[in-house]
Amino acid sequence: MISFVIFLAVVGAIVFWAIGMYNRLVNERNRVRNAFAQIDVQLTRRYDLIPNLIEAVKGYMSHERETLEAVIAARNTAVNDLNAAKADPANAEAIEKLGKSEGALGSVLGRLFALSEAYPDLKANQNMMQFQEELSSTENKVAFARQAFNDSVMGYNNSVQNFPNSVIAGMFDFASASFLEIDSEEKREVPKVSFGD
Repeated sequence: MISFVIFLAVVGAIVFWAIGMYNRLVNERNRVRNAFAQIDVQLTRRYDLIPNLIEAVKGYMSHERETLEAVIAARNTAVNDLNAAKADPANAEAIEKLGKSEGALGSVLGRLFALSEAYPDLKANQNMMQFQEELSSTENKVAFARQAFNDSVMGYNNSVQNFPNSVIAGMFDFASASFLEIDSEEKREVPKVSFGD
């Protein structure tokens, strides 16, 4: 009788541990999703600014059509990749794809701003200055949101990969998440706001 009670106590302890671990993994995954939601807000703001920027630049840079089309195409790709990643922020493939499209968008925006330096009237345009300032501010917010997301991913991945948590994670298909790394980020600079000579 005593051995049966001990057996039930051990089984009960294991069941409560498993339930606690499962709930912890769910909480960590939800933190990753919440952190990604902050990135979503900032990237969406950035994407919404770009068409207005293009309109402000179009009149001045009409013969730079290739660059303007590249910005629009890169923005559209990034929007699609953001929507795919938003569906499941713990999906490593979707996050990696978003990072690559963000790197490409940053690169073409950098080219656009570099070209705009050659147009004095455009540099002095109030709308252009405002868009550049807003994009620069948004870039900083994206960087902070990305750091928070990557911190959440690290906590989640630790929970998923550490033993004995990995046993429960494997049983319930909790896969490791991927960090959001923007390709060529080391080479990319935040768009300049200064219009000084």
